[in-house]
Amino acid sequence: MARFFLRLGGALALLPYVYEDVEQDESSLPQAFAVVTLASLATGAAYFPQFGWAGLLAGTVAAVLAWLGWSWLAFHIGVRYLPEPNTEADWGQLLRTTGFATAPGILRLIAIIPEAHSPVFILTWLWMLVAFVLAVRQALDYQSTARAVAVCLAGAVIYLATLFLLPAACPLQA
Repeated sequence: MARFFLRLGGALALLPYVYEDVEQDESSLPQAFAVVTLASLATGAAYFPQFGWAGLLAGTVAAVLAWLGWSWLAFHIGVRYLPEPNTEADWGQLLRTTGFATAPGILRLIAIIPEAHSPVFILTWLWMLVAFVLAVRQALDYQSTARAVAVCLAGAVIYLATLFLLPAACPLQA
């Protein structure tokens, strides 16, 4: 359990060796999924004051789907279309590293406060984008941060669309 919290703290602090550690440790997928679950529940909770239980459910599901979609896109774009000579990865490596990259999303619990909702979502999204770039760079063994940025920006469009459009599209009632 201590290793989980050290990894979580290192992921929040954007320490490259933490992302490298979870990339190489195949047994860390449950931990990565735990981080995603916590971040997704925090995202869902941020929708609770306005939309109740439907908002909690839609926000949580949207956050998990957004992570899966973003990771899948990053894997396919990074391995198939923008690989470097040393790029060798599987989707599990991307799931583990990007799972920990969702750690800033846990702070979305603060967005329960209505006045904090938008600033918290913007801050955590930017923080997660930086973490995602680091996670992709480590998982795909990139030397170029610019290449990791390109991969992540392509996936970010899908992430944002899922995160904000899915809850908005659901018939949420206040």
